[in-house]
Amino acid sequence: MNTEASLYIVATPIGNLDDITLRAIETLKKADIIAAEDTRHSQRLMNHLGVTARLMALHEHNEREKSQALIDKVKEGKSIALVSDAGTPLISDPGYFLVKLAREQGVNVVPIPGVSAVVTALSVSGLPSDRFVFEGFLPAKQGAKAKRLEVFLYESRTVIFYESPHRILDTLKVMIDVYGADRYLVVARELTKTFETIKGGSLSDLYEWAAADANQQKGEFVLLLEGVADSPEASVADQDKMLALLMSEMPIKKASKIVAELVGGNKKSLYQRALEIQGRIEKRS
Repeated sequence: MNTEASLYIVATPIGNLDDITLRAIETLKKADIIAAEDTRHSQRLMNHLGVTARLMALHEHNEREKSQALIDKVKEGKSIALVSDAGTPLISDPGYFLVKLAREQGVNVVPIPGVSAVVTALSVSGLPSDRFVFEGFLPAKQGAKAKRLEVFLYESRTVIFYESPHRILDTLKVMIDVYGADRYLVVARELTKTFETIKGGSLSDLYEWAAADANQQKGEFVLLLEGVADSPEASVADQDKMLALLMSEMPIKKASKIVAELVGGNKKSLYQRALEIQGRIEKRS
């Protein structure tokens, strides 16, 4: 293969080192520079593959500073390969700014496809895969996390999140507060690795399972939330969003009355829904 002067976006294994394509190996071996999220982490993979190219750090803290220099190298006739710590670059990993800048300046960007934890988890989850939403990592703080999760309260598509080990229990607890104990979720942990675990169940069952076994709180997580079977009309979702906003500024009765006047609906029903929303908020505080 002739590795021309281009920026190559190279997918690498998410665990099992055998999960790399022949094309990816050849591209890495012929690259002049490999831009890596963590050079120490990537060096182990390069040693395993017999790749001797120079590694250069490109992470979230220096991407804007280093991207132009890499693009200039391509313009000089060099081939640059971008890798992340695991999986396909740019999927909850650095690289967006580099690729955007390269395309703006007419630099050729070549995908070298391979493993992605999102697709890997979805393929074995047993959840609908024809339509899905990828949200990536949730905010660390409970309040912000709950607010983000509420966006998907009525989502009919499968929703996919990433989560880290030290936050998994907290996230499952907040999901219970937002979605209820019975909402179905699939936890995919340590995909392609020795202790790979794929488990589905209600949020309450999964929380108890993880809380009872510290080993199930280790590793990298993909969380796949089942979509609701029947989404409410847009007006209902809008009512709930407006209720939540107004309730923080005024009594529930007044908030229900204003929502009924602005977007329609029965004041009594809105009042009951407002009480339910308030209950979820109080659980989180």
